[in-house]
Amino acid sequence: MIYSVIPEELAPELYDRLVEYYKDDPNVKVIIDRRKSERRAKTAGESSEQRTVRDRRRSRVPGEFPPLDTE
Repeated sequence: MIYSVIPEELAPELYDRLVEYYKDDPNVKVIIDRRKSERRAKTAGESSEQRTVRDRRRSRVPGEFPPLDTE
C-alpha cells in the first residue's frame, strides 16, 4: 500500500485531484495529515538535551564478537 499524504493546508486544492488521479490504482490511498503537534515534542519531564544520532553504518566489523566472560 502506498499512502499519498497531503498537508492539511494544501488539502482543499490537492485532495480531490489526487484521489481522481489515483482512482484506478488500488495500491494508493490519499490521506490528509491532520496532526497538530510533533510526536517528539518535549514534555515537562524531559531534559533539554537533543537526541544523539549515531551512524549505524559504522558499527562493529562483521565477524567481530564481544569478549566472553569464561569465569
